[in-house]
Amino acid sequence: METVIGPHLDLPAMLALLAKYPTPKALRDAGMHRVEALLRKQAPRAWKRWAAAIFTALDGQTVVVSGTAAAGLVLPQLAASLAQTRSSRDEVLVRTEELVGAHPLFGLLTSLPAVGVRTAARILTEVVGKDFESAGHLALYAGLTPVTWRSGTSIRGDHSSRRGNKVLKRALFLSAFAALKDPLSRAYYDKKRAEHKKHNQALIALARRRCNVLYATLRDRAYFHAPEAATAARIDLSRGA
Repeated sequence: METVIGPHLDLPAMLALLAKYPTPKALRDAGMHRVEALLRKQAPRAWKRWAAAIFTALDGQTVVVSGTAAAGLVLPQLAASLAQTRSSRDEVLVRTEELVGAHPLFGLLTSLPAVGVRTAARILTEVVGKDFESAGHLALYAGLTPVTWRSGTSIRGDHSSRRGNKVLKRALFLSAFAALKDPLSRAYYDKKRAEHKKHNQALIALARRRCNVLYATLRDRAYFHAPEAATAARIDLSRGA
């Protein structure tokens, strides 16, 4: 049963199932029809597949694990508690989105490719209100400035700095990954890959370049507008790398 239900414990449907039918015996006593009815309400796309997998696992179960009855008393409470935690988290996310969306800089930030509510929230909390002299200083603060490692007479290539604001670095890194759907960002990433950069190194380089755009957007209070196709073709993507 663990192999069927376990991977989906973070989903409301499985929490509802465990809250009502916490043991194999409870599931068998309920029967396929009731289990399907419960799952159908919570998971309209996957209920049939999950119900079939659950009862296939039940049919193949030949050993009753010691302590199952006791677990049946505890699991409903744990499932209900986790469901409540998820609900509270969702409420916080909704409220956060409302607050971020109402911020005067929200429109500016989300005009950048692949900057959504969550990335904008990170930028607002980690960047806005701090004075950076240049895009380079912002990149240094975010830990996106490459570092050359030296040991005696040995010199290794550039690596991403382990310093800086890790929360902001992660947000900008994930945003850079999402930005690969943007033609200009993809072209810059492909250019770095052609220079024999590994995937993560190329993404870090892209995130660093996007710091230039972010800095200019916040400094000038100007919405980002992607260059026209004809102009974009002439842009030197290596500038500011």
